[in-house]
Amino acid sequence: MKSIATSLSAAGLLAAAWAGPALAQQTPLKIGVLTDFQSVYSDIGGAGNVEATKMAIEEFGGSMFGKPIELVTADALNKADVAATITRKWYEAENVDMIIDMPTSATALAGMEMSKQFEKIMIVTDAASSDITGKSCSPYTLHWTYDTYANAHTVGSAIVKNGGDTWFFITADYVFGHSIERDTGDVVRAAGGKVLGSARHPLNTPDFSSFLLQAQSSKAKIVGLANGGGDTINAIKQAAEFGIVAGGQNLAGIVMFISDIHSLGLKLAQGLIITEAYYWDLNDRTRAFGKRFFERTKRMPTMNQAATYSATLHYLNAVKAAGTRETKPVLANMRATPVRDAFTDNGVVREDGRMVHSMFLFEVKKPEESKAPWDYYKVLAEVPGDQAFRPLKDGGCPLTK
Repeated sequence: MKSIATSLSAAGLLAAAWAGPALAQQTPLKIGVLTDFQSVYSDIGGAGNVEATKMAIEEFGGSMFGKPIELVTADALNKADVAATITRKWYEAENVDMIIDMPTSATALAGMEMSKQFEKIMIVTDAASSDITGKSCSPYTLHWTYDTYANAHTVGSAIVKNGGDTWFFITADYVFGHSIERDTGDVVRAAGGKVLGSARHPLNTPDFSSFLLQAQSSKAKIVGLANGGGDTINAIKQAAEFGIVAGGQNLAGIVMFISDIHSLGLKLAQGLIITEAYYWDLNDRTRAFGKRFFERTKRMPTMNQAATYSATLHYLNAVKAAGTRETKPVLANMRATPVRDAFTDNGVVREDGRMVHSMFLFEVKKPEESKAPWDYYKVLAEVPGDQAFRPLKDGGCPLTK
C-alpha cells in the first residue's frame, strides 16, 4: 500500500506541475497603482492616474484569460520605505502582476528593487529621475512619461539659447530635485553658461522665502525650479510676492504640468516656457482622450495621467499578444511593439526601459489669448524623442553594456 500511495503522490505532483501554467492563467490579472493621493504630487497623478488606468482597462475590454482584470491602489506617502513595503506585499502576497505610477523618484527606486527581486513588471509614469533608466536601470522597469534629462534638454536648451546663461537653482532635496539640477546644469554649462549656486528645500515645504532670497542675491538671470507639483506652484506664487520677475530675473519651471498652470492661473503663469509630453489640445486624438477624461474627472489630464493610460493599455495588449502574464515574454512584446495611442504616435521602448517619444516645448498663453477653459499652451516646437531623451550609450545602464 505504501508503494501505491507513493506512486499516487508522485503522480499528483506531476499532474500539478503540468497544470501549473494553466492554473496561473486562470487567476485574474492584477494591476497595482501606487500613487500620491493627498500630498504634493496628487494633482499630477493621484486619483487621475487611477482613473486613467481604469479607462485603459475598460477600453481593452475589462478581462484577460476569461476573468475580469483586477485593480488595487495605495498611497506611497512619498516615502521610499512605504513604497518598498507595499510593492513587496503586492508582488509576494497579493499576486499583483504589474505596478504602475510611483509618485517620486525615491519611491520608484525603492519599488524597483522589489520588482527585480520578484522579477515582476513596474512601469514608472510619475517619477522623473533619469537614473531610473541610467545607473539604476532594471530589466523589469519601464520609464514612460518624461525624465529630468529630457526636460532639461528641451526647456534648458531653449532658455540658454535665448540669453538665459546664468542660473540659480531652488531644488527639492531628494533624488528627483538633485537629478533636475544636475541634468539642467549640464545643459547650461555645455552651452557656455554658468550655474551660480543652489538652495535645497524639503519636499512639500510651505515657505520658500529663504530660498528665494538666496536666488535674488545671486543676481542670476534664471531661477531654475528643480522641483515639481505643489512645490513648484508655491515657489512661483511666493516668487511673485518677492518681486523676482519684476526685479529682472526669470523663472524656469523645468518640470511643470497643466495642473500647475490651472492652479496658478494664466495671470501668474503667462510667458512660462515649459515642456510636456502630452497636451490635450494638440490634435484630434489628444482632444478625444482629453474629453473622455474630463467627463469622468472634471479636469483635463496631465501628461502623467495620459501616460498612465498609455502604459496600461500597451501592457494589456502585450499580455494578450504574448498569451501569458509571464514577465519576460510580456516585456519582449512591449519592446517589439511601437506605442501608438492617445499619448503618443511615435513611441518605442528601449532596452534600458526608456520609452522614447516626442516632447513638446510650450509657452503659457496670456489671459487674453486663451479662448476656453484649459486652453493654456502655445506650441513652440516638437522635439523628436531621439533628440529629447539621453542617448542609450550615455546613460550608464548596465543592461546596455
